[in-house]
Amino acid sequence: MYDLHRLRLLRELKHRGTLAAVAAALSYSPSSVSQQLSQLEAEAGVPLLEPVGRRVRLTEQAEILVAHTEAVLERLERAEADIAASLTSLTGTVRVAAFQTAALALIPTALTLLRAAHPGLRPHVTQLEPEAALPALLARDFDLVVAEEYPGSPAGGTAGPRNDVLEREELCVDQLRLALPEPGPADPYGEAAAADAGGPRGTLRALAGGRPWAMEPEGTAARPWAMAVCRAAGFEPDVRFESSDLLLHLRLVEQGHAVAFLPDLVWHAGPPTVALRPLPPGQHARTLFTVVRSGRGRHPAVAALRRALRQAARPSASAP
Repeated sequence: MYDLHRLRLLRELKHRGTLAAVAAALSYSPSSVSQQLSQLEAEAGVPLLEPVGRRVRLTEQAEILVAHTEAVLERLERAEADIAASLTSLTGTVRVAAFQTAALALIPTALTLLRAAHPGLRPHVTQLEPEAALPALLARDFDLVVAEEYPGSPAGGTAGPRNDVLEREELCVDQLRLALPEPGPADPYGEAAAADAGGPRGTLRALAGGRPWAMEPEGTAARPWAMAVCRAAGFEPDVRFESSDLLLHLRLVEQGHAVAFLPDLVWHAGPPTVALRPLPPGQHARTLFTVVRSGRGRHPAVAALRRALRQAARPSASAP
């Protein structure tokens, strides 16, 4: 009989990549993790790790063990959900990760709704981009992640969830628009005036002459989408500002330092402060969705959090 604790350590190594990362996440020493995995190898009777430079990787037999461990842990999560459902009130901690615009626009309202319905529940919220949050969800650092999918990006682009171990539920559709400085001193290139002719694609072409752009960094789901929109309009954008902070993008546009693509959720707290223009059809909206591990969606606390997020999203964005 395999020791479940050791199996979980092997699974953690698969998802976190190094013994040091496993040790840090679980508050163990690397030597203790290594010792436990050596004991698991003795139980299995086959090598589970092989050296690759200064690191180790899982053998084929270790991958088989991890796959079965995932199934066991999913079943245990279902058992935990069934026990929680049998109780008359919700208590405990539910851990959620959300990227910036969703965290600002949806999370506070969702927390208010959740507190009113389940005062004994303790939400723990982390602002984190989907590219980092989804692997952390697999590693059981979170119970739920709010993620995004851009046009042309399969299953959430670089942050796409794995259908075999994760469950996705759409939250809302968020319109994307071209953001320009308001006409006047903050509009040194005359973008606002140039953008009023030729429809959405013509608007973009009018910005092809070396205007500075603010975009999210390489490796995010938004970046390949934004580059594709510009290239479809016939130009390569001059990206001078790279940040996942869309409020920084907004400030740069407001003061005439850049143009950018901004989602409507940025305006959840008030009217737009920059000139906005529509984007070409098929390129003008992203989908927000929640993701949980398979079996975790049955847990009453996670289901309650999802309901609160759906309610919070209704006045802020278009329903899918």
